[in-house]
Amino acid sequence: MFPEYRDLISRLKTEDAHFSRLFERHNELDHRIHNMATNVTPADSATIDTLKKEKLLLKDQLYDVLRKAAAA
Repeated sequence: MFPEYRDLISRLKTEDAHFSRLFERHNELDHRIHNMATNVTPADSATIDTLKKEKLLLKDQLYDVLRKAAAA
């Protein structure tokens, strides 16, 4: 995710608690969705869709933080 910001992501994960929480939640959702999609964890499609929407919202928020930090 966002390879052009790899160094900035590493820095923000240690320096920005809000960014770190968003990043960790995004990764958590990614793992949960993967487990549900591969039938490791049972779930219906509505649950998976809801989690995907939350993950996408988090990705948008992460991108906003990254753009602002890169511009600063």
